Amino acid sequence: MITKRIIPCLDVRNGRVVKGINFEGLSDVSSPVELAKYYSDHGADELVFYDITASAEGRALFTDILTEVARTIFIPLTVGGGINTVADFERVLQCGADKVSVNSGAIRNPSLVGEAAKRYGDQCVVLSVDVKRVCGEFRVFAKGGREDTGMEAISWIRRCVDAGAGEVVVNSIDTDGVKGGFDLPMLKAVCDAVSVPVIASGGAGRREHFSELFSALPQVDAGLAASIFHFREVDLQDLKAHLHASGIPVRQ
Repeated sequence: MITKRIIPCLDVRNGRVVKGINFEGLSDVSSPVELAKYYSDHGADELVFYDITASAEGRALFTDILTEVARTIFIPLTVGGGINTVADFERVLQCGADKVSVNSGAIRNPSLVGEAAKRYGDQCVVLSVDVKRVCGEFRVFAKGGREDTGMEAISWIRRCVDAGAGEVVVNSIDTDGVKGGFDLPMLKAVCDAVSVPVIASGGAGRREHFSELFSALPQVDAGLAASIFHFREVDLQDLKAHLHASGIPVRQ
C-alpha cells in the first residue's frame, strides 16, 4: 500500500513565513530557511513553498530565498507563486524545486499546464486550486483567494488534469486556518473526478484530523498543513506514530 505523505507548507510573504485564517489576517511566523531545515530533519515527507503575494502583486517569485531553502533540505520541494509562463517553471526548477505549483497563472492561461507538462513531464506540474463555496457551488478563486473567478472547481480541476497536471492540491478557503478538520465533502468531489494524486489542504487542527482524512478518503494521497506544524501544536513524528497506530501507512 502506498504510504500517505505529510507535507508542511511555507506561505512566504516578503521573505518571511506567515499564516492567517481563511486566507486573511496574515501574521509573521519565522524564517523559511530555518523552518524548512527543521521539517526536513524531523520527518516531513515533502515541503511546499508558496510565495503567496507574487500573483496578486504581479511580480516574479523570490528566487534567492527559494534557492537557499532548496540547498538546505533533503526532501522533495514543490514551489508556487507567480508562475505564469513556461519560463517561470524553468527558473524555479533551476533554483532547486522538484515540482512546480501553478494556480492563478493557469487560470489566466489555461494552456500553461499542457505546455509545462509536455516540456517537464506530468509529475512536475502540480495544480493548486483555492476553492470556496459560493451559492452551493465549489468555486475557483484566484490571486491568493482574493478573487472569485466564477469557474466551477471540479470541472476546472478535471480539465487541468486532462491537460497534464500530475497532482492536485485542494486548498479549502472555507476551512483554512480554522482548525476544525479537512473539508471532506470537497475533497471527495475532487477524488471522484480525477485519478492523479490529491493533496488535502486547509483545516487541520490536531493529529486526529489526519487519521480522519485518510480513513474517510483513502484516495487522498497527502495531508498538507501550516500553522499547526509551525507552532508545534502537532509534532510531525508524533503525528506519524498516531497514523501508524491507526493502521494508516506512513514513512517513519
